[in-house]
Amino acid sequence: MDKLVLGIIGGVGPLATMLLGETIVRRTKAFSDQEHMHFIIDNDTRIPDRTAFILDQTQASPLPFMAEDAQKLVSAGAERIVIPCNTAHYFYDELQKETKVPILHMIRETAKKAKQLQAKRVGILATTGTLSSNLYQEALVQEGLEPVVPDEKLQKRLMSIIYDHVKAGKMISKSVWQPIEDEMKKAACDYIILGCTELSVVNRSLALDNRYIDALVVLAERAIESCGYELAD
Repeated sequence: MDKLVLGIIGGVGPLATMLLGETIVRRTKAFSDQEHMHFIIDNDTRIPDRTAFILDQTQASPLPFMAEDAQKLVSAGAERIVIPCNTAHYFYDELQKETKVPILHMIRETAKKAKQLQAKRVGILATTGTLSSNLYQEALVQEGLEPVVPDEKLQKRLMSIIYDHVKAGKMISKSVWQPIEDEMKKAACDYIILGCTELSVVNRSLALDNRYIDALVVLAERAIESCGYELAD
């Protein structure tokens, strides 16, 4: 197939956006600059917090900002669009209606990946907004898998890691992460989805093991294939 131009609605958050770009470059089979994917990033940090709106819809909606960004990317030549934010997929159906260009669905692709890995009981580490929307739970059930979500205490700890550490630009130590991993093991999860792109930053820092399915990596690989490129060996 022809090589397509990818558009990235970024800024959600900024570090995860840059990590997606780097992951695409590293996972593309290419031997020169010219063999790499042409992609356009709109690192739009104006986009309001997705979880805040989902939990309280009197807050500012991210949808108009993301729709505007999608149109900008299409005008700049994008032929596929991705959003490196799991929670943003709460708005997926409405956003897809706003543009003629296909938007890859990060959460559904990640659930398909779990199925391919022959997972059965899958832990979901994500923002409270993503969990409350049931996006991952429904996608996993659709694939015949059993979703497992953290309890309230563990979720509060996870949100602190996402907001007080990664979004604040602070490094995560293994000791801070270990209680999360221990609790998901106790819940008998055979795989654990990193369903927040800030947690992909944690994965990059801590080199988590192969029981984790990193949604950002899944998105990067699907973007590469969808745009007509090959994955690196």
